Amino acid sequence: MNARTTLKLNKDFRRLYAKGRSAVTPYLVLYCRRNRLGRNRTGFTVSAKLGNAVTRNRARRRLREVCRLHDGALKQGWDLVVVARTRCVSAPWSKLCAAYLRACGELGLLREEGS
Repeated sequence: MNARTTLKLNKDFRRLYAKGRSAVTPYLVLYCRRNRLGRNRTGFTVSAKLGNAVTRNRARRRLREVCRLHDGALKQGWDLVVVARTRCVSAPWSKLCAAYLRACGELGLLREEGS
C-alpha cells in the first residue's frame, strides 16, 4: 500500500468513527464512508489490549494483506478503517478473509459480478 491509499490523519479516523457505517465480525470491525477521490483509502487500528508490539504488528500485517488481496473485489471511492479485535491474532487465515468479505458485503462495498 502506498501513501495515497492509506489513512494516517487522526481527523480522518475520527470522521469515520462518527459518521461512517460499520459492520462487526468476531475478528474485526469495518467502518466505511464515501470519499470524493475515486479510489479507496484504508486505515488500520490495533489496540494495545491485543498484546505487545510484536503481536499488534503481526495482526496489522495480516489485516493489511487481507485488504490488499481483496481490493479488486471492492467498489472504488471509499474510506475504510479496519479495527482488529482480540480473536484476530489467532484467527485462521481463511476465517479472517471470510470475515473481511462478509463485513464488506454487509456494507455494500463488494462489486457485482458483471461489473
